[in-house]
Amino acid sequence: VEQYSIDEAFVDMSTSCHLFGTPEQTAVQIKDRIREELGFTVNIGISTNKLLAKMASDFQKPDRMHTLYPEEIKQKMWPLPVSDLFFVGRATAAKLLSMGIRTIGELASTDPAWLKKILKKQGAVIWGFANGIDLSLVLAQPPANKGYGNSTTTPYDVTDAKTAERVLLALSETVGNRLRSDRVQIRVISVGIRYSDLSYVSHQKALPGPTDLTLEIYGAACSLFRELWNGRPIRHLGVHTGKAGGADSGRQLNLFDEIDYEKLSKMDQTVDEIRRRFGTDAVMRAAFLKQPIDHMSGGISREKRSVDYDRIMIR
Repeated sequence: VEQYSIDEAFVDMSTSCHLFGTPEQTAVQIKDRIREELGFTVNIGISTNKLLAKMASDFQKPDRMHTLYPEEIKQKMWPLPVSDLFFVGRATAAKLLSMGIRTIGELASTDPAWLKKILKKQGAVIWGFANGIDLSLVLAQPPANKGYGNSTTTPYDVTDAKTAERVLLALSETVGNRLRSDRVQIRVISVGIRYSDLSYVSHQKALPGPTDLTLEIYGAACSLFRELWNGRPIRHLGVHTGKAGGADSGRQLNLFDEIDYEKLSKMDQTVDEIRRRFGTDAVMRAAFLKQPIDHMSGGISREKRSVDYDRIMIR
């Protein structure tokens, strides 16, 4: 089992069908038990790879089980609007429509070399997705922790600073929470931006002193973002940290600093405790009310959910 997001997971049944029955039988059992025992409904998609299973799970809802095997792609997936394809955001969909590509099937039958020339690496990626190509494996173990950071693929191409900074706030929330949970403070912040054409830029800065405060991390992240961003559509944002040390590192006092760090620290710790006891949605900043952006992840994905653009894989 691989956790894909806060409410999605992949299950590899290739070696366990003899224990639980066919994938279809198992899917019906799972969704029915969730509805009966937990009181809510789920959709389950079934296929031979993660991409097609994900696409199938987004078919008609709620409380449904759908298959999307390779032989069903032409009938079930190709007639869908090109905007329904995984990794095709609003800006990319608009560009494809301007080129006369309206459906996933039309995208699948387009010359991949031409697509790559127009859309760079993303053209090859979405052509592969349109043809049901995904080589990634179900990863039972999460990637090893390489430090304190978080990044996300945004639900759509981000084209304004306000939305981007809201995503950075969500990422800073999770980073700060993890730092405080492990009693660690950091001295360096870095921000990374992947544009819709898959080009990537990043920058980092040293902080005046060690911190684990969400708003201080967020402020530094926004400062870096403003230096980096060139106005192009954004598809992925990341906030990472460096030079970690114990929480007792101490902060150098500044007589001219008007920020009440002790008050901010107590506020963060109180919010952490409420979320630990009652769930992450128990406390949410007003900036995320009625917004499609997840207030603790910044998008539809977590740090481990990324795309290997060269191999056309979902991870």
